[in-house]
Amino acid sequence: MVSDRTANDRAATVKRETSETAVAASINLDGSGRSEVATGIPFFDHMLAQLGRHSSFDLHVTASGDLAVDTHHTVEDVGIALGESFAQAAGAKAGMRRFASLALPLDEALVEVALDLSGRPYLAWGISFPVDIPGIGEPPFYPQLAEEFFRAFVTAAKITVHVWAERWSNPHHVLEASFKALARCLHDATKVEGDMVPSTKGVL
Repeated sequence: MVSDRTANDRAATVKRETSETAVAASINLDGSGRSEVATGIPFFDHMLAQLGRHSSFDLHVTASGDLAVDTHHTVEDVGIALGESFAQAAGAKAGMRRFASLALPLDEALVEVALDLSGRPYLAWGISFPVDIPGIGEPPFYPQLAEEFFRAFVTAAKITVHVWAERWSNPHHVLEASFKALARCLHDATKVEGDMVPSTKGVL
């Protein structure tokens, strides 16, 4: 994995290459919500674009992977690279709010997200899908892959995230609501309100 953090901005780029995928992910926490995303998985691209727009981060993500085998490897490795770029861009998190939570509706779906820029990776995932639920788009993004993306992102970003759905019936809606809610919480938690690291330990 190759990384590059921009010295004067809260921005970073990470390149990750394995025998299964090649991913480049750039993030700017002080952006304007512009996204350029190309992973070869159209529905996943749509979700990542929602993440960029509603966080007001600038995202640039490109990925090539073994999609003929499965979409899982690409989704997971994008999560790792994007999470690592977030961690680098956030740096010491000096002055950041650190905590955020939100209940977000999308038609019949209602999703809640709570997060902490804790330095301790933990995902609590509370959205269950039937084992035989069909994928969305072509190549398919299976709804269960959302948990894999969130876990990879959270682990690499070293943050704590809780996600749960109060209600839903349309898988597209509950997935989109979860990405939008994560985005808004990241936007709120990374706002700078001072210059101190938001921890009595002095480090996150």
